[in-house]
Amino acid sequence: MLWLVFKYLTTAAIVVAISEIAKRSDKVGALVAALPTVTILALIWMYIENQGNEKLSNHAFYTFWYVLPTLPMFLLFPYLLSKYSFWFTLLMSCLVSIMCFALTHLIAKQFGINLL
Repeated sequence: MLWLVFKYLTTAAIVVAISEIAKRSDKVGALVAALPTVTILALIWMYIENQGNEKLSNHAFYTFWYVLPTLPMFLLFPYLLSKYSFWFTLLMSCLVSIMCFALTHLIAKQFGINLL
């Protein structure tokens, strides 16, 4: 139980630190947020918990494929935010990410990669 609390507190502290950095500097905050911090933490936690190399490799492999469809959102969001409300922009960005994910799934499937 103590291990789980430690994991939650460490992970939460990193997310809070990133948001605090972003408040002070847009560029540095974006740079730190763009680092695969969550994935690195997940890999560390999985490794410490003896999940095995195959599990770790699969996690990294599928993370790559799940990140790709989110990238257009980061271009769309600033454009929409200049024209619409935050919540509408966020909703539209999420919907575009879902559509991009579906497209990525269809393309990856052609190469024998099953994302679902």
